[in-house]
Amino acid sequence: MKAAKTISSAMQEMTFTRRATVIGGLQVGVGVLLAARMAYISIAENERYKLLSESNRVNLTLVPPRRGWLIDRNGKPIANNKTDFRVDIIPDRLRDKDKTVATLAELLSLDQEELERINKELAQANSFQPIQVATGLDWEEYAAVSVRLPDLPGVSPRQGFSRNYPTGPAIGHLVGYVGIASAEDYKENPDPILITPGYKIGKDALEKIFEDRLQGKPGAKRVEVTARGKIVRELNTHPDTPGKPLQLTLDIDLQEYAARRLGVESGSVVVIDTHSGDILAMASMPSFDPNSFSDGISTVEWGMLSEDDHVPLRNKILKGLYPPGSTVKPMHAMAFLEAGVQPSDTIICGGGRRIGNRFFHCWGNHGQVDMAKGIYQSCDSYFYHFAQEVGFAKVADYAKLLGMGQEFPLPVSSQFYGTVPSPAWLEKKYKRKWQTYDTVNSSIGQGYYLANPLQLAVMAARLATGRKLMPHLLIDKNRKPAPSLGFTDDHIAYVREAMSEVVNGRGTAGRAKLPLDNVLMAGKTGTAQVVSLSVSNGKRSAPWKYRDHGLFICFAPFDNPRYACAVVIEHGGGSGAAYPVARDVMTFLYDREKAMNVLTDLEKSWGGTIQERMDADMAAYRARLNPEKASADSAPSATPEAATAGTEASAGD
Repeated sequence: MKAAKTISSAMQEMTFTRRATVIGGLQVGVGVLLAARMAYISIAENERYKLLSESNRVNLTLVPPRRGWLIDRNGKPIANNKTDFRVDIIPDRLRDKDKTVATLAELLSLDQEELERINKELAQANSFQPIQVATGLDWEEYAAVSVRLPDLPGVSPRQGFSRNYPTGPAIGHLVGYVGIASAEDYKENPDPILITPGYKIGKDALEKIFEDRLQGKPGAKRVEVTARGKIVRELNTHPDTPGKPLQLTLDIDLQEYAARRLGVESGSVVVIDTHSGDILAMASMPSFDPNSFSDGISTVEWGMLSEDDHVPLRNKILKGLYPPGSTVKPMHAMAFLEAGVQPSDTIICGGGRRIGNRFFHCWGNHGQVDMAKGIYQSCDSYFYHFAQEVGFAKVADYAKLLGMGQEFPLPVSSQFYGTVPSPAWLEKKYKRKWQTYDTVNSSIGQGYYLANPLQLAVMAARLATGRKLMPHLLIDKNRKPAPSLGFTDDHIAYVREAMSEVVNGRGTAGRAKLPLDNVLMAGKTGTAQVVSLSVSNGKRSAPWKYRDHGLFICFAPFDNPRYACAVVIEHGGGSGAAYPVARDVMTFLYDREKAMNVLTDLEKSWGGTIQERMDADMAAYRARLNPEKASADSAPSATPEAATAGTEASAGD
């Protein structure tokens, strides 16, 4: 058995001292490491932790910039900005979505339609995408939300600026609208400003095309907050840089008048300055209110617009294509003159012309017809005959020279440029030879012929001046004069005189004469057939969709043209629906008071202004969706009888 080891007090003391030394050394080492780390943090990383601490105490937020204004040729606002109180939701900061939305609904008196929109957008939005709850709030509503912020995480009340369109629907198609950036927008351009509540970008038309110019640069704001995010005080602000203004060639007063004068019709008006080619008005109606789109359009309003058979979401000036009808006859006459036909050359109109084994009717029995009478009496027989004599290939070349079938260099997203038929075009398009009946149909603006209202206005301007005027939308004080088209002065004067006779003499539009003592307007009526006569006679007594389109081109003064205009009324029942509009629009250019007096009386018969009629239509649409909720005092929509107010029958086209 091994004897137990004897441990003396000296050995015990030595062992304890060794352990104490090791432990003490470890403690010192740990202390040195801690001291070194603290020194590193406090010295080497001082700036980093200072910034982290500051970020917990101070929030830095971007300030959305004010968009640049759109102004007209006289400096009047087309699109500006207004002071705005708004409330948004940031989805990824929400804790209890249902409770938050319910609280906001109570504080802001949101209706069921708004709640459905908010919930739908919350379900579809990405976490970073702000959802608009309400805009245009008054101070009390804004304050009611602001004081509840500690209980509403994810809610962002803001004071800033929102886009405003003073003339509303009158300018919708041209300027477009702004809206909150979508997930796709952010994916293409991951700029933090795009997800800042209250920031909107151009979504359509000029607002979108000139986004880089109009958007400006954001500012920044530093505010001190508590641990719960409540704002204590504002520290400093770096102001935003507003976007640059954009000046258009429009006369906004004329634009609004033209839109209002179209009334309850589906149609368009284009007015061009024949000295420069500047577009003074391009109204397409019915339209939409860009203010509604910018504020977040409701599902009910969207449904009303998208279901309307008058297609308020289409820009009819650029995307409406119509057979030009007899409006092309003066232009065809110019082609005849340039091809050698004498103005005194005549035909006998016996109510039409037999060509081959088919009789092509004329709208009247005009007897002996020369070129001037062919224009002012709109004799189809005359153009049947001389289009064959000249050959439509030559006529088509002049049609293109005068703007038909052309796409113009304008700041627009797209434009439909129609068709000028010709033997070469037909061969390429349909792989068949041109026939005599193709010439006959095309000679009066029917058949394959298609044009948009802007092309008709350009054609009128070029006929009036003999120059290759190009339409412009942006002001340019250094623009060079348009070159000559090569027409002789005699030919230009002859066509002008014949078109003056249309309005001021023995023509088809005597009631289009301007109510002015010192200004004579020249013009040309046109009726574009929509369906065959076996289906409908195309008059105003027919169902709306079967009525003929009504067209009218004009310029004034006829002997020294300053303004050219084109009006198209879809399914207007003939040209009698178009030239009263042109007459009043051209009157506005010379005597605004007289033109406004006419409009005021007409709007009373139509059911009010554009906005009043839209409100009435909205109430009626809501009533159809929810009959039990229909208001007993809803404003009535315009009556069918009112729809015919301001139109006049014409003797022919």
